[in-house]
Amino acid sequence: MITEYSFAHVKLRDNARFSTICIHAGQTPDPSTGAIITPIYQTSTYVQDALGVHKGYEYARTQNPTRAALEANVAAIENGKAGFAFASGMAAEGAIMTLLQSGDHVVVTDNTYGGTYRLFERVLRKYQLDFSYVDTSQPDQIRNAIQPNTKMLFLETPTNPVLRITDIAVASQIAHERGVFVVVDNTFASPFVQRPLDFGADIVVHSTTKFLNGHSDSVGGIVVAVRDEHIEWLKFVQNAEGAILGPMDAWLVLRGTKTLPIRMERHNANAEVLAEYLASHPKVKRVHYPGLASHPQHALATRQMRGFGGLISFELGTFRRAETLLNSVRLMALAESLGGVETLISHPATMTHASVPAERRAAIGVTDDLVRVSVGIEDIDDLKEDLAQALDKVQN
Repeated sequence: MITEYSFAHVKLRDNARFSTICIHAGQTPDPSTGAIITPIYQTSTYVQDALGVHKGYEYARTQNPTRAALEANVAAIENGKAGFAFASGMAAEGAIMTLLQSGDHVVVTDNTYGGTYRLFERVLRKYQLDFSYVDTSQPDQIRNAIQPNTKMLFLETPTNPVLRITDIAVASQIAHERGVFVVVDNTFASPFVQRPLDFGADIVVHSTTKFLNGHSDSVGGIVVAVRDEHIEWLKFVQNAEGAILGPMDAWLVLRGTKTLPIRMERHNANAEVLAEYLASHPKVKRVHYPGLASHPQHALATRQMRGFGGLISFELGTFRRAETLLNSVRLMALAESLGGVETLISHPATMTHASVPAERRAAIGVTDDLVRVSVGIEDIDDLKEDLAQALDKVQN
């Protein structure tokens, strides 16, 4: 018989380091077998000992031990107080937006993910929420955009796909001075590269599909919060709306977080090499990568981030040139998503940002010649050779 299963954080020292936290936080051996890996509790309900007497679990939408382990793990990784796992990154964002009420205003990073823009503009405006999109790498634009009814500052840094960087500490200070709470989409960086809560943010959101999972075999999202009022509401909404992460997906992400540090070290290293290679190539017009000295926020990225992440975007001058390259790669996979161990290459204008109007794409730098690469952990020489042969096919 399985005894009560507690998923309180494993007893780590207060000064436990990042890699140790990734492996051990939220993890306890299975009480019935001693299994070191958290089981997949693939169940819809739990038997009660008597009416009103149970082991802390009643119904799987409300509680699941595998999901609880993941939530505790990622909350610790992000240095937050509580985590809430959802069926996708967009479901996680949707839950965060229920912290607002009709008539509230949100300031948003202008170069945000296309799915975020679609949610805000096509869905939430119907419920009388208002959004202003500004270049949040410029503090004065944040300050000037805040209105009397502004309740949230929604940051994405680095941005998708042109990798612009926002100073989280400065942005948070500006927002808090006006009574505005701060949400950061940390998907592109991962908590290995940056931890926004340490810089003053109130909530962090991830698509766990990406670097946290790291193996392109799960879709999910997670929210990590520090304020009690946010935690109480998010717990309620997770149960009330029911867009939960299933136990199998929770287990897969738990597997992923255990290797997050070593994967991110390789993602970072490979991306830096490819970015330098592309920046020196005569057929490449411009490279966007925070690790390059030419990046406008390189100094900020050096201070705020540990490494510069695994994403690169670059411009080739015309759509046809971009199309030729995208159709010519052999090792890199032409696909949406990012953060897996394999390298993915994509065309933001027709893929991740297709839902953004063309004129807006142009304004935020998502041009038709832009290519995005999620650099995997393959041998760097193989990746360089693949790009080289594809670039050879691009006409001058």
